[in-house]
Amino acid sequence: MDQHIAEAIGRPDLIRLDDRLVCLRFETMKAVSALAAVRHLLDTGAVRRGDTLLDSSSGIYAYALALACHRYGMRCHIVGSTTVDHTLRTQLAVLGATLERMEPCTDLKLDQKRRVERIHEILAEHPEYHWMRQYHDDVHYLGYRAIADRIREAVGGADEGAAGLTVVGGVGSGASTGALARYLRQAPAPDGAPADVELVGVQPYGSLTFGAEHVPDPEIIIAGIGSSIPFGNVAHELYDTLHWISFDAALAGSVDLLRRHAVFAGLSTGAGYLAARHERERAPERTVLFIAADTGHRYVDTVYARHREAAALADLAPREVAHQGQLALPWCRMRWNRAPAAAGAALGPPR
Repeated sequence: MDQHIAEAIGRPDLIRLDDRLVCLRFETMKAVSALAAVRHLLDTGAVRRGDTLLDSSSGIYAYALALACHRYGMRCHIVGSTTVDHTLRTQLAVLGATLERMEPCTDLKLDQKRRVERIHEILAEHPEYHWMRQYHDDVHYLGYRAIADRIREAVGGADEGAAGLTVVGGVGSGASTGALARYLRQAPAPDGAPADVELVGVQPYGSLTFGAEHVPDPEIIIAGIGSSIPFGNVAHELYDTLHWISFDAALAGSVDLLRRHAVFAGLSTGAGYLAARHERERAPERTVLFIAADTGHRYVDTVYARHREAAALADLAPREVAHQGQLALPWCRMRWNRAPAAAGAALGPPR
């Protein structure tokens, strides 16, 4: 029996959508990493009960950290993006978290930089606060080890004869996809060979992380899976392939996922679903698992209400590119081949 609602919220569902196409569906994915991170910090003495934990968030992590603080008797201070909606603001208030919401800004890249600047201002005023550094501290990898074990047990046993596993997900801070790939690759195959696990990262246009900052998306940079600043938790050398997907294409993926499979999830999930379907078509002998990080509730007006505008997935296909200079909307795919980060795209490997 769970001891706190955060534990139940962080436990994902594994759903087989089609032949060798699997959805790892979370209600709130970052509850996994936040709970494990806070527990580790308490166990190692880095923080004590009653301390204030501080971080920046576009939404999902704010809720996750508030839940973890509630679970372990900590105080929570969030510098929130303009994308933090009324429902989440109300939940944070009732949970006792302090939310500083940045002034409205149409440029989410600028919003992200401003939030980090505000973090530094708060730390100067309150050096006793502990900055969680979800973007840079690989303590956020820890919670995904149990998820990787569950994937290995469920998918590995169910897909006998599969040539390997391909994991698809939004890159964001790098913790979820990076951790899953790292833990899944650590366990050898039954014959002793290295585990055959490929990692496919999904990025929005305009994101610096894999070199697309020069290609703007006129609709919006998909909150949570891209970045305008270097992230220390992104281990570039873990990724085999990258997909850059526009807002319109991600919208089409989200609508199709709900219509075809009844999975109601966020916009980044629509992008991941689109990429996962393509990877499954390219290599039908492999099992493809994609991450659904959150539910679709905060996207009702901006995405699902526009379902009649959604393109048919049969009309969408990625443009294969050899380098970032060839990137163009709405969808591109490039082999990354576990290369290191380009200069200026990372702060160095996670600790």
